[in-house]
Amino acid sequence: MSTDAKQRPVYVISVAAELVDMHPQTLRLYERKGLIRPGRSSGKTRLYSERDIDHLREIRRLTQELGVNLAGVEEVMRLQHELDDIQDDFEAEIERLETEIRSRVNDRALPSSAESAAPDPRDRPVYVISIAAELVDMHPQTLRLYERKNLIRPGRSSGKTRLYSERDIEHLREIRRFTQELGVNLAGVEEIMRLRFELEGTRSKLEGRISSIQQDIQSRMTAWRELPAPASDSEDSDDDADFGGAAVPTP
Repeated sequence: MSTDAKQRPVYVISVAAELVDMHPQTLRLYERKGLIRPGRSSGKTRLYSERDIDHLREIRRLTQELGVNLAGVEEVMRLQHELDDIQDDFEAEIERLETEIRSRVNDRALPSSAESAAPDPRDRPVYVISIAAELVDMHPQTLRLYERKNLIRPGRSSGKTRLYSERDIEHLREIRRFTQELGVNLAGVEEIMRLRFELEGTRSKLEGRISSIQQDIQSRMTAWRELPAPASDSEDSDDDADFGGAAVPTP
């Protein structure tokens, strides 16, 4: 199913509730909590898309199968919506670039090229495990456990020593907030961090893809600009006069 089709709001609340085996009031609660974002008809009737149905099924999996509390589900769905928005923005940017190509082909103007993004200094691995544990007020064994659970992904030195970045420290502080302040269980934290890594990876991949497309456009525009300009109508007329028929004598 295409992305556009998945986003199209088509199901009224009673049908959506039946599809996910929930009460309509539950869907209204989830909307108030910002877990789902149904559309509205011109008469303000809630209309749910296939994407909303997928989200509702994911919420049910988190709560009923994994025992994740509402605070954890809210964070998971916030990240999921952010992923959805990035995908939508990417598709809109592709459409804009295609429109730009069509509008610039005739005048052969060059679009601005995308600058390569500098590496984020927050991703530089600098802290050994003892320092990282002290910064986040955890035991080093806890950090090793979180790594085995794939909640964090520290780098390695050439000697295979774990090295943690500022982003790793941010992730560890987020994990502590979820577990200690919000009471999210480990299964919920795993879902949250999986989506967080997916979000960061998707954003980086899509930005790189857009940059590659823009560079491709620039190279094509450069080639088109270097082509010889087509002969004008007046020049064609002159050529026709030069090569067509016998000259008319001057009286």
